[in-house]
Amino acid sequence: MPRFSLSRILSSSVNIKNSKIFALHFTTASPAERFYTHLQKNPNNIEKTLATVKAKLDSTCVIEVLHRCFPSQSQMGIRFFIWAALQSSYRHSSFMYNRACEMSRIKQNPSIIIDVVEAYKEEGCVVSVKMMKVIFNLCEKARLANEAMWVLRKMPEFDLRPDTIIYNNVIRLFCEKGNMIAADELMKGMGLIDLYPDIITYVSMIKGFCNAGRLEDACGLFKVMKRHGCAANLVAYSALLDGICRLGSMERALELLGEMEKEGGDCSPNVVTYTSVIQIFCGKGMMKEALGILDRMEAFGCAPNRVTISTLIKGFCVEGNLNEAYQLIEKVVAGGSVSSGGCYSSLVVELVRTKRLKEAERLFSKMLASGVKPDGLACSVMIRELCLGGQVLEGFCLYEDIEKIGFLSSVDSDIHSVLLLGLCRKNHSVEAAKLAKFMLKKRIWLQGPYVDKIVEHLKKSGDEELITNLPKIGG
Repeated sequence: MPRFSLSRILSSSVNIKNSKIFALHFTTASPAERFYTHLQKNPNNIEKTLATVKAKLDSTCVIEVLHRCFPSQSQMGIRFFIWAALQSSYRHSSFMYNRACEMSRIKQNPSIIIDVVEAYKEEGCVVSVKMMKVIFNLCEKARLANEAMWVLRKMPEFDLRPDTIIYNNVIRLFCEKGNMIAADELMKGMGLIDLYPDIITYVSMIKGFCNAGRLEDACGLFKVMKRHGCAANLVAYSALLDGICRLGSMERALELLGEMEKEGGDCSPNVVTYTSVIQIFCGKGMMKEALGILDRMEAFGCAPNRVTISTLIKGFCVEGNLNEAYQLIEKVVAGGSVSSGGCYSSLVVELVRTKRLKEAERLFSKMLASGVKPDGLACSVMIRELCLGGQVLEGFCLYEDIEKIGFLSSVDSDIHSVLLLGLCRKNHSVEAAKLAKFMLKKRIWLQGPYVDKIVEHLKKSGDEELITNLPKIGG
């Protein structure tokens, strides 16, 4: 009897231990493990039972579950993703939609979308409009216009009615593909279910027609939009204006610009609108007309920005009319809309691009001497151009001048590597050591493509100090 009681006690003890171990293992399972295990055990109509899983749902969990499902269980992974999007405690970001498309390779295997919808039908799942919108979002991220159209046509089989947002998503996909016949049919089909195009629909269609070279259709649709009581806004006007500038006459563009100025309010042209017109004039070599738009925008009370002025400066440099560029800068700086540093930096960059390096050097030196700070792009472009032209020592001197005014932090990190390599090749060991020490101090790492070449040159020079420091700035 004592022996029997002891065995029962031991057996009971072992069972308690095992149950504790099992419970510990269960409670330490990650949320993704719990969801994935549940999916494996309940492969059919998973949406019904997923809510019973007691686990925290977040982006990390969703990605981990998708990672386990793809590629062998892609349909299950997509269905879990759709279910997760409907939970009140969680919401997919744009990044998550992109990540899901990448992991599932939907673009390469678009039949996954069709398989998921067909599975819903076959299993008698309760499908909502919200679920369909998640599918449309996946189609949009993967640019699957045909599949989105198929899902749209399938919705009535689930007793679902698509709304304007869904139609807009599908129409935009076909517009981006340049299939304006399908896009136009979809827009006209909206009326069959008592839906009406909104401003988003019209803007997508206008952009689509312009990109397809069908300017008259775009202009005609713009008039239809206004007749149907859909008020034009700045976005709609800008879409049409951009198309007219690219495909039509500039006279027609100016007429539309005048209409926008007359309408005022939400239709008033902004700096982006005016700058777009200026870019077209500059691209056509019509600098007088471009300056006229600058005067026009200022008269309308719209101040130019850095992009506006840079566009005009580029136009003058292409023509070789530097005097006009300098006069423009003086005028704009006096007006206070753009800083002198910003204007002159843009001129430096354009001088380099148009192969006027001597003029760029002269201007850059004048800026430093007068206390006008160049921007990071101008600094980087100047140093790089000097190095590529074999003037490495001059590049280093310029580098030191920039350091003195405290503007070195804006210089691109790869410029340091380009400059160090140039100094090593020209055997300027003192300057190379100085630059390497500065890079070490500021924790500026050598860029990958340059490391091996720099090491090779340093070994030849026998400069032990640089060879010692190099691994530290090599990351």
